[in-house]
Amino acid sequence: MADGWVLIDTSAWIHALRPSGNPLLREQVRHLLAEGRAATCEMIILELAGGTRTEGEYQEFCEDLEALEQFPVTASVWKSAYRMAHTLQRRGLSIPATDHLIASVVLSYPCRLLHRDKHFDLLARHVPLPVLARR
Repeated sequence: MADGWVLIDTSAWIHALRPSGNPLLREQVRHLLAEGRAATCEMIILELAGGTRTEGEYQEFCEDLEALEQFPVTASVWKSAYRMAHTLQRRGLSIPATDHLIASVVLSYPCRLLHRDKHFDLLARHVPLPVLARR
């Protein structure tokens, strides 16, 4: 795997799954899936599962996401998220807790983040968040 794992954030999945989503981002997600480099974590699955409309869609969606490389949200990942939230809040930055947690996953595993969320752009100005460049 020459380019390594890419954690695909909920914001990127939303574009990838909608016919009206950003076509370049949709293609980037398709490319990562085809190369077998797409990864996820429990928080992203939780966010996406809530948007499913039927039991069948829920089951299929969870199975598909769980088949990807999984980066577990361990106790050390949680502690990293706590510290990041504390540090950045003291600097006056208000970022959703879920984004702190996902950023901590990326910082804890050998991967980069693909996203379409302004909070991660803000986080990347304050922590060394490895982000996959958007096309």
